Amino acid sequence: MPTLAWIGKEAVADYHRKVPYQLLTPDEDLSVGARANGNLIVEGDNLAALKALLPYYAGQVKCIYIDPPYNTGKENEGRGWLYNDRVDSPIIREWLGRVVGKEAEDLSRHDKWLCMMYPRLQLLKRFLAPDGVMFISIDDTELPSLRILMDELFPHPDAKNRLACFVWQTDGNFDNQAKVKIAHEYVLAYSRKFENFPPPPVIDPSVGPDSKLFRDAIRNTVVKNGPKNPVSDLVIPSGFPADFEKGTIAARANSWPNYDADIVVVDGRTTNDVVARTGWSSKAILEEFIQNRFVPVLDTKKQLTRFVLTRTGAIENIKVRSAAQSHVVSIIRDVGSTQSTSELLAQMGIDFTYPKPVGLIAYLISMVADKNALVLDSFAGSGTTAHAVLELNRKDGGNRNFILAQLPFESAEQRERGFNICADVTARRVRSVVEGYTNLDDVAVEGLGSGFTYCRLGDELFDPSGRVSEPVTFQQLARHVFYVETRVALPDTHRFDSPLIGVHHDTAIYLLFNGILGDKTPQGGNILTRAALAQLPAFQGHKVVYCAGNRLGPDRLEAEKITVRQTPYMVDAE
Repeated sequence: MPTLAWIGKEAVADYHRKVPYQLLTPDEDLSVGARANGNLIVEGDNLAALKALLPYYAGQVKCIYIDPPYNTGKENEGRGWLYNDRVDSPIIREWLGRVVGKEAEDLSRHDKWLCMMYPRLQLLKRFLAPDGVMFISIDDTELPSLRILMDELFPHPDAKNRLACFVWQTDGNFDNQAKVKIAHEYVLAYSRKFENFPPPPVIDPSVGPDSKLFRDAIRNTVVKNGPKNPVSDLVIPSGFPADFEKGTIAARANSWPNYDADIVVVDGRTTNDVVARTGWSSKAILEEFIQNRFVPVLDTKKQLTRFVLTRTGAIENIKVRSAAQSHVVSIIRDVGSTQSTSELLAQMGIDFTYPKPVGLIAYLISMVADKNALVLDSFAGSGTTAHAVLELNRKDGGNRNFILAQLPFESAEQRERGFNICADVTARRVRSVVEGYTNLDDVAVEGLGSGFTYCRLGDELFDPSGRVSEPVTFQQLARHVFYVETRVALPDTHRFDSPLIGVHHDTAIYLLFNGILGDKTPQGGNILTRAALAQLPAFQGHKVVYCAGNRLGPDRLEAEKITVRQTPYMVDAE
């Protein structure tokens, strides 16, 4: 499989491992509704935000959508990181110089973009559930590089994890002065594992309401003659269903199917066996239907299928459509435009350039069958992803949740005048969508309900000397410990009232910290002693105990099947 090389790749290849874990600090004033609703908006650099979120959501996200900078070389296009499409802001130059080193001086615009994207994509992949999918908006500038990069990150022998390279028709968002008017962008779609991703339960939005796709059932003849469908015989037995009550179909050799004898139908059923001869489009499933004594069977797409004989002598299959029918095509149309979305934001009193339309993001999210899906967007911009999640929930009764990450400012000037994109654009828009608002025409717009918790990145989990930071709670360290030990996040509903924080692959993980055993001495009961061992919840298999120190000898540890990891020194940062 081809891989992509660029200046700086070696320097950033493992950079995501070195990003420190930080605590998430809720801001009650900027939050909306109860925290229990599960929605989050995180203010901060998305690389640090993603690392902070990993112990909580690794492997649990069903849908990721991101709209990164397109790297067109234009300033202030409002597309993602620092809203600077040249990827050449003072902040990113400083980051590249620190991470890549002196070599950063030789980076081209495309090298910089790849250095910025690679560690973020590596972290994003860790969030995806086994049946999860990632969508990335992009244009021609970086599409070739991004596709190779994603093929490398999501390998499959037949490249099947690349589900699609959608072409989104942007409805007139083009440069009228260009020699060729570009009226499309792309959305790359990758599954975590192709075999686990089911057919999307949606119909392309450009399909008209009169399409046969909206019929309750579809009828098609079984006749299909050709080199791949050679003529063969099949016995149509007595009792085979017909779609007419009574009649006779004469034996024939001049039309398909051929019949070797007359077929007599009484009360909607054949009364005699007859040999049918033709090329078949679905012979195997027809044979299964006959063997099943004419009870409907499931085809390869899990559609309930039955067969009938018609008055003309045709044999037709009738497929009953499920509620979750799938018809997704590679060109996306009729999902809204950036212009209409900018106008919508203006009605909320928000100025934002080139926001993605709600219809586009809602359509992509709806390709995930799970209506309780967790949706992540780490280039949140104006908050379209959250808006789309809430609209979908209102439309189909779903209970999806969103997590957004967004930088607070795009320039030193904005920081100096106190303008915060995450608070003043992203969260403001989502608040308006949740609670409702009065638009510029003085018309009240009803809210969609729900809410979100607004968080900022707080202290690092470990202080500069390597010790656990003072504000860290047992729950926060326990989530971190369990994740770095298992690469799996504990569920939201987990209770942190025991030193046994979880079991993974027949190994129990324990944490002694902050007096979890009831010891409020300066050591806090954080040392593994005989007394502490006696208080640990029993487990018969292997145990990993994270603790500040150990007083048990090697023989006792072996007998108890215990591996000790000393905090913080033996807590793997990644």
